[in-house]
Formats: sequence, C-alpha cells, structure tokens
Amino acid sequence: MYIYSFSVVELVYWRDPKKSGIVFGSVLGILLSLTYFSLISVVAYLSLALLTGTICFRIYKNVLQAVQKTSDGHPFKDFLDLDLALPQDKVREVTDVAVSHVNAALVELRHLFLVEDLVDSIKFAVLLWCLTYFGALFNGMTLVIICESSFVALFTLPKVYEQNKIQIDQNLELVRNKIADLST
Repeated sequence: MYIYSFSVVELVYWRDPKKSGIVFGSVLGILLSLTYFSLISVVAYLSLALLTGTICFRIYKNVLQAVQKTSDGHPFKDFLDLDLALPQDKVREVTDVAVSHVNAALVELRHLFLVEDLVDSIKFAVLLWCLTYFGALFNGMTLVIICESSFVALFTLPKVYEQNKIQIDQNLELVRNKIADLST
C-alpha cells in the first residue's frame, strides 16, 4: 500500500500544488465553517460528508465490478487491513508523562490557591485579573478568525517571498536604513 509522505515546508511552498491545495482548502473550509456553525455541527457535517462519499464510492465500485464481471473485492480492503491498535507501551509512556504533568500542575495550583506563599498567590491573582481583560477581547470567534488569518498567511507569504525575494529584500533594506537614520 502507498503511504503518503509530505513535509510542512513542501506544503507551505506549494511544491506539489495538488497536495497543498487540498490541505489549504480543507483546513480553511473547516475554519470558515467554525465561524458559522458550532464545533459539534462541523464535526457531524464533515463525518456525514465523508460517510456519503465512501458509500457512493463503494456502490460505484460494486456496480463497476458487476458490469465488468470482475472480482476485485472491497474497494477499501487496504484500509480495512491496516492495524489501528495503539501500542500499549507507547500509550503507557504518554499516559505516564501526562499524569506527571497533571500532578505537577495540581501541586502548583494547590500552592497558589491555598496561599502557601503570599507573593506567589498575589502574582497569580494579578495574572488572572489580566486574563479577564484578555478574555474580554478574545472570544472563541475571534480566535477562530485569528487562526484563519494566520493559516492563510502561512500558505501565502512564504511563496510570495520566494517568488519576489530580490524586490522584498531591497525594500526591507531601505526600511532598515530609514529606521537606522531615524533612531540615530
């Protein structure tokens, strides 16, 4: 079975436009969907679309096999034969690390909330107070929009820079010189 291999750099620089387009379009579609629908609805619609696609493909392959009188078998046989079981030793290892981090966090929170050290608890209170203002500025929708913008920039800026490197570097050098002149 062919296993797809890629790197993030190849995707971002659009080395294979088909792969980059699929990843870019899919993730952007999901992020845009999250701005209009709840997470549960988006997951349900994506799952329904995937299921509809696989059912249609299975029916298509069965009809094709009946018409051509072939016995190719199940169209997803390669995927059905894959072993999806998680290795227990890796799961235990990850679980042990997660449990140690949770325990450390609980000890620290106990330290802060039960005022074991007054200065640390006051610093924590100031941090929580600042987070209330931060939370007022950024709700879930704002964070999704920031993610969308960052994602689009991730897929466009490197390619634009790669194609226009000389002009961009010249202009950046002019800006650096102007800033240096103004700061002296």
